[in-house]
Amino acid sequence: MTASIGLGLAALGRPGYINLGHDEDLPPGRAVEDLRERTHQLLEQAWQAGVRYFDAARSYGLAEIFLGEWLTPERREQLTVGSKWGYTYVADWRHDADTHEVKDHSLGTFERQWPETVQALGGPPDFYLIHSLTPDSPALGDAKLLDRLRALADDGVRVGLSTSGPHQADALRAALALGGPFTAVQATWNVLETSVGPALQEAHDAGWFVVVKEAVANGRLTAKAGETPFNAFARQHGVAPDSLALGAAVGQAWADVVLSGASTAEQLESNLDYRTAGPLDEFVQQPDEYWTERSALPWI
Repeated sequence: MTASIGLGLAALGRPGYINLGHDEDLPPGRAVEDLRERTHQLLEQAWQAGVRYFDAARSYGLAEIFLGEWLTPERREQLTVGSKWGYTYVADWRHDADTHEVKDHSLGTFERQWPETVQALGGPPDFYLIHSLTPDSPALGDAKLLDRLRALADDGVRVGLSTSGPHQADALRAALALGGPFTAVQATWNVLETSVGPALQEAHDAGWFVVVKEAVANGRLTAKAGETPFNAFARQHGVAPDSLALGAAVGQAWADVVLSGASTAEQLESNLDYRTAGPLDEFVQQPDEYWTERSALPWI
């Protein structure tokens, strides 16, 4: 089975994000109405291209609202919506805010954010994930929260988690060991950071739905990164670097969906034209190195 491409709205639903060149990609001024229009344009472009998985989160500014506005009953029947809870957006629509989001995986946050998600989307998402679960998160040991998530799963929403940081595999395996209620994961996997791959294979084998995020490493696997060894390799093979990066992720046997994080029509078109070109093992970084570099990316 080949993974399909989905569209993630992390870079579209708020004026500031860590993608390289994010400030250049969005309309000048980054007003709410301008980002609403841009988001709707890319949702429509993706829809017309056959994309049927769309991803948002409570912390992605107004992403859930923008997506909910674009949805129609006919579209909703044909597509899959995933969203995430556990971070609260606090930047007040400023790209230069000191703090953009606040993490809290408590039952109280879930109970507040679940109805907010349902209202914004016009109904429940198909997937609802704990946002960026790390091994130090209290969520997996919170019996009351897990009971609430089991109830949500019993109501037909697939419950899962997204992972982040150099210990993604540890967090995922801890969730796998619970035997429920989780049946979905969204993890960072790309040409530079492959360490979670074996754990994602285990999740896939256990029947979990596996989504890949950050396949272009927040722009570090695109032309915006400049003259890098990976970009030189892509040029030698006549492939756009982002297309090559997406192709590598799509080619993973355990992947169900690979998210494009495009914020322009041109980026989305290039992402959808994914390609493969030989082994890419030479570009893999150590997880600590990769995540240290990622944490240094500025919100712009």
